[in-house]
Amino acid sequence: MRNADVGDEKGGEDPTVNFLNERVANLLGKESAIFLPSGTMCNAIAVHVFCGRGDEIILHQTAHTRMFETGGPAALSGAMLYPMNGDRGIFTSEQVLQAIRPNDPHFPVSRMVWVEQTANLAGGTIWSLDEIRDVCTTGKDHGLCCFMDGARLMNAVIATGIDARMYSESFDAVWIDYSKGLGAPVGAGLAGSKAFIQEATRRKFLFGGAMRQAGIIAAAALYALDNNIDRLKDDHTHAQFLYDGIRDIPGLSVRKPETNMVFFSILNNRITAASFNDHLREYGLRVSVIGTSLMRAVTHLDISTEDINEAVSIIRRTADECL
Repeated sequence: MRNADVGDEKGGEDPTVNFLNERVANLLGKESAIFLPSGTMCNAIAVHVFCGRGDEIILHQTAHTRMFETGGPAALSGAMLYPMNGDRGIFTSEQVLQAIRPNDPHFPVSRMVWVEQTANLAGGTIWSLDEIRDVCTTGKDHGLCCFMDGARLMNAVIATGIDARMYSESFDAVWIDYSKGLGAPVGAGLAGSKAFIQEATRRKFLFGGAMRQAGIIAAAALYALDNNIDRLKDDHTHAQFLYDGIRDIPGLSVRKPETNMVFFSILNNRITAASFNDHLREYGLRVSVIGTSLMRAVTHLDISTEDINEAVSIIRRTADECL
């Protein structure tokens, strides 16, 4: 970061940002890409480019943009959401077909199919290529665009050995996060056609995402792409270690992880997840509280095997005391 070549990113003159965008477009098999401050802005821009006011987006009910982005699609673009159920955060082409609105002025216009890879609140689960191709084919056959929230796409790549281009090929636009498992301090890369990125650049200015000497942070993203993709398998191994260590604790129900997330919940109503987390923090461990009884632990590059062993010990001790 200290040695990065920089320039005016707003004018397209930062060489490090430009190199990063070329790198990510090639990684995802798209014509062009843009560097943005956050994944939430990637989602917001994609909706604003693809959807008009009153248009509808078909997505899973646990999708990040529905759960955690402060109503962004409605607030920024006037778009509606059509949330669907589905095992492990995944819906089917048949569900998409049923969700598509008839061509009738009484209804909103179905405009987008939205896939989250991996599916966060479902436990970091992985959409298969066949599942992706099926829902995208159905969407495109009915004139819908297809979009991937790929915040953790590289986790799916490492877990399955399937190339990122193959996962991305069915989508009109896709993004990856540099600051999740890849470990950069900030940023995400949104990729698509040249025409899409041209429109996305306009929205980047609209939403206040344009920067100046952004090569400083783009350099960290490049480092992450060079050094932190293959090591994602360590996060997956650590998540499995954590699962193995706590799955037999009385009073807890633990989901088997597919990637780097371990979800566990309290089986009785004697204590809430928030209170359980407060007790964990007294011993130096913190997890995410997802609901009244549900918690999430995410492994990442700052977590060692020794940390996992200590976390298991703390969770067991806390469960013995509280459950």
